[in-house]
Amino acid sequence: MIKEVAFTIYAVSDMKKAKEFYEGVLGLVPGTEFNSDQWTEYLIGGAAFALGCAPDMYKPSSDGATIGFEVDDFEATVAKLKEKSVEFQMEPQSFPTCSMCCIFDPDKNKVIIHKRAPGRE
Repeated sequence: MIKEVAFTIYAVSDMKKAKEFYEGVLGLVPGTEFNSDQWTEYLIGGAAFALGCAPDMYKPSSDGATIGFEVDDFEATVAKLKEKSVEFQMEPQSFPTCSMCCIFDPDKNKVIIHKRAPGRE
């Protein structure tokens, strides 16, 4: 019945601060259809990653879901995150199938930075 992920939403308390992180630090580009003080969508692959600033509906939490973003160059991305003083929940690690780390956004939502191992793309 389910054919794809339509969107994932992260609750944020300050849209300006969140956009500075997701656009300025992670390099996401907002879509043009939904971009406001309460909702911003970023099209990634075939789905949308959204930020929602509606305290009565969405509450930021480090205990909530975690999104994983696939990157082209894991080492360069980690270096940029450290240069920007991003807080790491899990330092970079390598596994047989991938390399990954987990960081916090300004609201302490967790974000995984991920790179599949060669041959697993």
